[in-house]
Amino acid sequence: MVFAWIVVIVVALVVLYLALAVKVVKQYEQAVLFRLGRVVGVKGAGLKVIVPVIDILHRVSLRIVTMPIQSQGIITRDNVSVDVSAVAYYRVVDAEKSVVAIENVQSAINQIAQTTLRKVVGRHTLDETLSETDRINVDIREILDVATVEWGVVVTLVELKDIQLPESMKRAMARQAEAEREKRAKIIAAEGEALAADALGAAADIMMAHPLALQLRNLQSLVEIGVDKNTTVVFPAPLMSTIGELGSFLAREAASAIPNQEGAE
Repeated sequence: MVFAWIVVIVVALVVLYLALAVKVVKQYEQAVLFRLGRVVGVKGAGLKVIVPVIDILHRVSLRIVTMPIQSQGIITRDNVSVDVSAVAYYRVVDAEKSVVAIENVQSAINQIAQTTLRKVVGRHTLDETLSETDRINVDIREILDVATVEWGVVVTLVELKDIQLPESMKRAMARQAEAEREKRAKIIAAEGEALAADALGAAADIMMAHPLALQLRNLQSLVEIGVDKNTTVVFPAPLMSTIGELGSFLAREAASAIPNQEGAE
């Protein structure tokens, strides 16, 4: 009976030892091995056997981490208060440095990213912040890379996510945009008037060279008026003078025809 209990205890100790000694490192991880508090190496993916109590295996993920940068109240170079939030992507490239050089790498990157965002955006005006986000993103990433290289971390991408403007600034920008659209509309209308004036001038030159063309245009206008079945017809002044001249011509011809008839009799 005692022997059986001894066997059970030995088996339990073996199972406990194996549970503490056998570790699995995933494909996307590296493990930093500490032996009596000293780093003895970095282990890759697979099954690892350590000495319990003496060895400690610290796993580090090598995958890209998405880290939101909370909204920051920032005053731009032209003294406009804006709230800017962003998102950063980073990954660990040196597992040993990320464990030994800094206590909490994610918290450290988050804090330095906030201060860098405030510093970089504060160097730009509001218009530059809204229109040159790509350059601002690159500036923030380069500054973070310099600061995090000693931690074994590489910042792969930084993007401004949201820029909140004060309501007064939104209204001012809306008025500015409306004024800009009205300016463009007036310029386009003026250009159209200039082109129309040039075309009318060319048409007037042609009609002066060919007076009959003006009469034909007047007759065409009368035809267009008649299409709508209007009861009122407006005769252009040049057409009325032409009709009057035609009537005078017919009257002169009739007067000259009467003496000729009397002489024949």
